[in-house]
Amino acid sequence: MQRKIQWQLIALVFSVIIFGVALLTRITTSPPTLTQTATPPATEVITSPIVPSTPQTETVIATPLPIEASTVVVDDVPTLREGLVGKVQRLNPLYASLNPIDADVTSLIFEGLIAINEYGEPIPQLAESWVISSDGLEYVFSLRQDILWQDGIPFTADDVLYTMSLLQQPAFDGQRELGEFWRTIETEKLRSHVIRFRLAQPLSSFLANLTVGILPEHALRGTTAETLANHPFNLSPIGTGAYQLEALRSSDGTGISQIDLRVSPNYRQRPEGANGYAIERIRFMLFSTHEEAITSLKSGAIDAYSPLKMIERLSLVGLINTNTYTSIAPTVGILVFNWEEGEETRFFREQRVRIALQRGLNRTNPVEANLSNQAILADSPILTNTWGYKVGISYPSPDVAQALGILQNANMDTPNVSEGVSASDVTEIYAFSIIVPETPSLVALAREVATQWSQLKLNVTVEPLEATVYKERLERGEFQVAITELDLNADPDVFAYWHVGQAPDGKNYGAMADDRLSELLERARRDPYSINRMQLYYQFQDLFTERAVAIPLYYPLFTYNVNKRIENVQLGFINSPSDRFRSLKEWQVGS
Repeated sequence: MQRKIQWQLIALVFSVIIFGVALLTRITTSPPTLTQTATPPATEVITSPIVPSTPQTETVIATPLPIEASTVVVDDVPTLREGLVGKVQRLNPLYASLNPIDADVTSLIFEGLIAINEYGEPIPQLAESWVISSDGLEYVFSLRQDILWQDGIPFTADDVLYTMSLLQQPAFDGQRELGEFWRTIETEKLRSHVIRFRLAQPLSSFLANLTVGILPEHALRGTTAETLANHPFNLSPIGTGAYQLEALRSSDGTGISQIDLRVSPNYRQRPEGANGYAIERIRFMLFSTHEEAITSLKSGAIDAYSPLKMIERLSLVGLINTNTYTSIAPTVGILVFNWEEGEETRFFREQRVRIALQRGLNRTNPVEANLSNQAILADSPILTNTWGYKVGISYPSPDVAQALGILQNANMDTPNVSEGVSASDVTEIYAFSIIVPETPSLVALAREVATQWSQLKLNVTVEPLEATVYKERLERGEFQVAITELDLNADPDVFAYWHVGQAPDGKNYGAMADDRLSELLERARRDPYSINRMQLYYQFQDLFTERAVAIPLYYPLFTYNVNKRIENVQLGFINSPSDRFRSLKEWQVGS
């Protein structure tokens, strides 16, 4: 009996020893190594998916490997490798308008209260619904209560209130117009998920201003506009969007060369994130020049690229390994008359003279000859394919004989005519110049315009100007005629460009002073209902053409080339370049 007990005691001791050895082995064994990416840099700045309220970054030194033209699946993760030209500055939506790269990346990390859909209409994003007061001065928003920040903290009205408070501070050093606008808006938290905005005057385009990305108050608590620009948050952002920062990488240790975003687990919990987003990772690869990006696209080292400049889009035509997607860029190229330049060109104030110039110009030929695959013909100062654009505007057909007759019979104090010379015998009725940026295609277009107008007994010269000089001349109103590009957006409000009150200190560069057009723009601004505004903008476009206030020339094209293995890519309305990602949820990596 005693021997049996001793044997059981020995077995128990032996079992304890084995269990202890196994436990010790489990504790001391290193965790499995993560799969290395296909193109790891020499230095990686890694941002944790769950970022603490005071963001920090750590530098990890890795063994450099050569960059390869790998497939669109990287370390078993479906990856879109997108080329961008430039440098990262701040991954903060309040500064995004200052840098195209920042705008592209932050559009995927952050969300606004409002988004713009594929038809150019405002739709809820972080907002659930809103109510507009009868006087158009108050907007009350109910916010979604199922939103989590990428670090797991719930989204509330405090985040909206804090974001707007930064924009309203005089020290805010982002885009000047952004700060100036929000300093006119009162923001008030009514409940945990209810926010109210009060405007100084009715502004029907207010909703379009709510696309600005919202910042997390808990992660930036105590940060003011003075300290925001240099806060670590700008390189370790926390948003509510579909993608969150996975890593910032540097190939040489001197600057960021790659930005990796990964689908946010918290976004996956939302109804709109539960399905789709087969592109698990987006890898933004940064280049110094457009030429470098094109070379990488051709070789397959990147999967997608959209250039910034109109002229650069020609490089994307005919690339055999990609599909080309095209839409209309949110810009209009337009010929502006200066109504205030001086006595020698006061004739631009005369409607009949402008009508003669309009009818004496065949716009199709110079646009197609010089901007082929870069732009299409424009017929309105409002962006096409938006709800405010009038389809089928009755733009007059070119008629040189009719235009010359209008000029010769215009009731103007033209020196040659006033001296008793017959109008039909005058060899030169007016003389003026056209300023234009020294981009070759635009200079050629301006010269074609000048050549056509020379048939109307006009002495027209072209002044190509360096970009900085051109901008200064335009903003100071030191020109007679200018070919310029005006930025547009989903909302058809073009008050800033064509209202009499926007000169000389605004963007009414030619000091256009048509009271009827100004009245229509004022009424459209005050009316909160799109159906009423639409009719007002239709009237505005008809009168704009009828009175030849300016001459629309072209809408630049937005071009996006994507590897043929990326499927279901669609481009709808482009309100900003980052809208190319609007249908990203549906994209697939093919075989």
